[in-house]
Amino acid sequence: MRQMDKERDEGGGGGGGGGDVEVGSAKEKDQSWIPKIIKKRVCTTFVEDSFSNGALCQCGGVREGHDSVATGDYFGAAIVTQWDSRQHSSECPTDAYGELEFAGAGRRHSHFLRLSCDTSPQIIYTLMTAHWGLPSPNLVVSVVGGEGHEKIKTWVRDVLRNGLVRAAQSTGAWILTGGLREGVSRCVGEAVRDHAAAAPALSRKKVIAVGLASWGLVHNRQQLVNTQGSFPARYYVQNTSRDSCCLDSNYQAFLLVDDGSVGRRGGEAAFRAGLEDYISHQRTGIWGSGSIEIPVLCMLISGNSNMLERLDASLKKATPWLVLAGSGPAADLISELLDNLSPVSLSPTSPPVEGEAAQGLSTEHRDRVRDKVRKHFPAEAELEKLVDNALSIYQNRELITIFHGEQEGSDDFDTVILKALVRASKRVSSEASECTEELKLAVAWNRVDIAKAELFNGDIQWKYEDLEDSMTDALINDKPQFVRLFCENGLNILDYLTYRRLESLYRSLSDSSLAYMLLQRRLSERQGLAGSLPSLDRPLSGPLKSPQSALTGPASAMELSLYEVSRLLWDLLGDVCQPFYYAPLGLDHSTSTRRSLKLINKMLLGVCTYRDQRCLSPWAALFIWAVLQNRREMAVYFWEMAGESVLSALGGCKMLRELSKLESETENKLAMKELAQTFENLALDVFGECYQNSESRAFTLLIRKSPVWGGATCLQMATAADARLFFSHDGVQSLLSQIWWGDMERSTEVWKLVLTFFLPPLLYTDLISFREQEEEVKSEEIYHGRDTDSLDGNDATVFSLADIIQNEEEAEELRALKENLKDSSPSNSKRPFIVSRWRQFWFAPVTSFLGNVLMYFLFLCLFAYVLLMDFKPPPPDGPSTLEFVLYFWVFTLVCEEIRQTFFVGSTFLLQRMRNYIQDVWNKCDLTAITLFTLALCCRMFPWSYEFGRAVMAIDFMVFTLRLIHIFAIHKQLGPKIIIVGKMMKDVFFFLFFLAVWLMAYGVANQALLYSYDPRPNWIFRRVFYRPYLHIFGQIPINEMDADKLGEVNCTDDAARIEAGEEPCMSTYANWLVVILLVIYLLCTNIVLVNLLIAMFSYTFSKVQEHSDIYWKFQRYNLIVEYHSRPCLAPPFIIISHLHLLIKRYVRRISSVKSRHFVQELRGRKASRLNTWEAIQKENHLSAQNKRQRETDTARLKRTSLKVDSVLKQMAEIRDHDRRLRLLETELEYCCSALSWMADALSQSNLIKADRPPPLLRDLTPLSPS
Repeated sequence: MRQMDKERDEGGGGGGGGGDVEVGSAKEKDQSWIPKIIKKRVCTTFVEDSFSNGALCQCGGVREGHDSVATGDYFGAAIVTQWDSRQHSSECPTDAYGELEFAGAGRRHSHFLRLSCDTSPQIIYTLMTAHWGLPSPNLVVSVVGGEGHEKIKTWVRDVLRNGLVRAAQSTGAWILTGGLREGVSRCVGEAVRDHAAAAPALSRKKVIAVGLASWGLVHNRQQLVNTQGSFPARYYVQNTSRDSCCLDSNYQAFLLVDDGSVGRRGGEAAFRAGLEDYISHQRTGIWGSGSIEIPVLCMLISGNSNMLERLDASLKKATPWLVLAGSGPAADLISELLDNLSPVSLSPTSPPVEGEAAQGLSTEHRDRVRDKVRKHFPAEAELEKLVDNALSIYQNRELITIFHGEQEGSDDFDTVILKALVRASKRVSSEASECTEELKLAVAWNRVDIAKAELFNGDIQWKYEDLEDSMTDALINDKPQFVRLFCENGLNILDYLTYRRLESLYRSLSDSSLAYMLLQRRLSERQGLAGSLPSLDRPLSGPLKSPQSALTGPASAMELSLYEVSRLLWDLLGDVCQPFYYAPLGLDHSTSTRRSLKLINKMLLGVCTYRDQRCLSPWAALFIWAVLQNRREMAVYFWEMAGESVLSALGGCKMLRELSKLESETENKLAMKELAQTFENLALDVFGECYQNSESRAFTLLIRKSPVWGGATCLQMATAADARLFFSHDGVQSLLSQIWWGDMERSTEVWKLVLTFFLPPLLYTDLISFREQEEEVKSEEIYHGRDTDSLDGNDATVFSLADIIQNEEEAEELRALKENLKDSSPSNSKRPFIVSRWRQFWFAPVTSFLGNVLMYFLFLCLFAYVLLMDFKPPPPDGPSTLEFVLYFWVFTLVCEEIRQTFFVGSTFLLQRMRNYIQDVWNKCDLTAITLFTLALCCRMFPWSYEFGRAVMAIDFMVFTLRLIHIFAIHKQLGPKIIIVGKMMKDVFFFLFFLAVWLMAYGVANQALLYSYDPRPNWIFRRVFYRPYLHIFGQIPINEMDADKLGEVNCTDDAARIEAGEEPCMSTYANWLVVILLVIYLLCTNIVLVNLLIAMFSYTFSKVQEHSDIYWKFQRYNLIVEYHSRPCLAPPFIIISHLHLLIKRYVRRISSVKSRHFVQELRGRKASRLNTWEAIQKENHLSAQNKRQRETDTARLKRTSLKVDSVLKQMAEIRDHDRRLRLLETELEYCCSALSWMADALSQSNLIKADRPPPLLRDLTPLSPS
């Protein structure tokens, strides 16, 4: 293989030289190395054929076709009497390879290659899989026999069409035949053609037919010869209705084996046997990751006497055979040999019978075998040799399976193949049980139906060790049904999934997948840092995959680890959750990336103890692994098995949407988006089930901090995943409303809030209703393990805001209460009514929002007053007092923006800044503050005063537009704001088309009206500004129409025009100006404006349906923002900022409010909530399965299965009826013979009867009349 790679590299660089550039295509350059490695055979010695009168060589070639030197009798006539390929032929570079185009067939090209019979099978198999692009097989069926013009029986054709090809499609098999249009090869080709015409494109690719024929036997083979390779070679086939030695157009590849002979059969037999043996030692699956070697099965149809020697040699290599009894001489002989010959004197454990050893066998058995051989091959001269072969075949009868096609039919032919291979594997592999081998084959073929019917029917007690390898095979090769089957029948996922096996699963990713490339990128980063370590001597470009299962030392440091997986998940999930797998890796969440890389490289250089640990959340880890590969069915199954179903579904949705942004292929991108939407729907459905069962538990579910997903909550994950449909659920909105209103009733009118805002003593009246608060602190009950919740959702406690969010003071008191629980009573922590009611009102987010809105309006009024009436000159005359108040007000706004940027969230500083800048309204705030700062600096100096005032006016517009975000909370205005935002995108497209027309018309109009006008400002006005006003009806006719032109003070003198005087309008071609005006108004006012209206209408109708969903999603962000804000609004917010500064950096009190909407559950509470959520998920899945079973499609499928079962039973009944009729015929014959014998004996004198013969009873009365 090293020689092959070297020659291929050299050929790729130097192939296709000379002047024939067009022929040297890319494909030719890719395969130009073939003649340097693969050879052909040419006869070099003319050995006279006695039957041709000296005209032909025994190789089949004519005398003229041999070289003059080769025809000389160097060996002597008495010595060389038999032509031999190895002695009388030599190898030279092949001259026939490339692609084959069958003239008139209209199909895709097939690959072909002329090769020597001594070529290494390894080179050919690599060429077929790596260069020709044939998928690696899960099974190879080599069909032998039925060569030449032998007529194939009808039932054999049916077995090939309905049995073999269908089994090949379901298992992903290669079918090896002769590849010619004769005998069995033609039948297989027709079966493949019929399958391709009827099957979908996906299954069509799974049936690979490969033809192996002798080069000297192929008709019109000279059409394939081209020393540079043929891309393609046109091949003409004549007399397609009759059998011939032409290549069959239904095959995907042809291997034309050359032994130097011409017109002789069997030249490819030795190479074919070697190829079958080589493939049988390769492994199935992606990158050879399967748990079994590729099974190879030889299928015997008919066959002549030479087939016995071929069969005997193959059986000695432990290759299993399937014999079609009744198909022809050789197959019938083997069938009778195995069915009728007594195994008494031929033990399977005895050595093979060869030569003289066979003479010692029982003469009776040898005679019986001789009789059977003579029966099927009466004209054979070497009878004893055939008998020896037959006895040797019988010694290996465990490798042979007999298929009675006429009786069994072709419906379950794939099962027959499976059992034939299992029977052979049982004989070859003594340490593995028959069931395990059968299971491995079923997994390799992805036949879960066979596994359920034969292996998992309750008769076998499976152990974990029996299923471990097959589970890995099923995971890597995407066979979710087998994964489900194994988990339901004895495989414990906790024992199975260790961190070592999880890493091996990530190493098995396909190199064409997006996740592989992303992991490779992260691995390269770590390898780049590891390259500086002195103990690493390997090159830095190490592969992602590794055939080793246990990696230690430097090799381990260069391979994929969980750290790369963690980095990839961090890139996809962002700061929603803490990094995955840091605990087993021994890393801290606050460690910098570079330090983490150094620690990982240092750890991987030693003994990695974490790899033998069990994965703490195996189902979640497998779910993430499947989602990264976009494996739909497997990901859904792992989601069903994992806990925290709502959060897991939202996490999968987030990862898939991030991956879809990075995916470049459209088909994969759409599949990721579709699967992401599926998981969002699953999260919505399960949460709907939870909310319907228990409102309070559902609220807790939304804000519960998950240890599996890095401390994330459902609301945080849904926000990151842009799960707008999830946010539109009534349960989520109910929780948000409850948080929004705090402890006040949600039905409170706005005017009551405004009135209380300005008159705080009204708090202590009944103007505003508050929810009832619990009178006692429940911390003692919580920490003594008291739990009044029940799994059926009938909670004994009422959900309150205090359970969700605790402010700083309450957290401090609760901490103190924990420390002094024995010395203090619950009544000590109770606040006075005046204080508690004051906090209930002012700490509610709705009050903070109301205060900010009112103060923002006041701020805009102050800004407008200063700008219009109190904007003093630069110092020392200004600024005025109110202007200083405005500056202070903006300063408090800046302080709040700084707090939101640097002090909100628990991630790194750069990540906080990135999160802040991603918000559109934060960008608006930055723009407004930047413009205000610029205007403030400019207005302080006389030379830039006016510029500063202009910037201040623009800045007022930006501050005013900020009101749109405030009104987004309104139920009616919020959706309309979203619609306006969508329409702004349409305006940009409209402006693009409008700019094209403006430019075209404006330049032409200016050129026709004024022959010379060098003033830039007037050119801009007349080219852009005036045509723009034309759209709105402002058309100065007196300046454009020569007939309406009045007396104007103008000049045509270029010097005066350059001095600034008005140029005169040109009257030449003025009619063209009017025509252009008409066309311009027609295109803009009618076409473009109506196009814009149509775009607006489409956008409105499209967004209006989902605007409510968008608004509810934005409402969450607004509620989170005002919940995190201090209760005081600017400019008084500076007091809250100072208060927070003292608490955080002086008193060192950690912030509880910084973790938005987070509640951490531990112990029994967390366990019971997870159990309750799992029950609701099961209820949802049960209801979904019930609805699916009741659909018309499912009913039709069940009806179809029943009809198939009835048809099969009817076929069995017909078969039984045929057998009964045959039995009746035989009974009638026996009765007639016995009657004749009785008559003959009664007429003779040999026997004297003591009584008369018995009479036949008449049974007619017993039958119903």
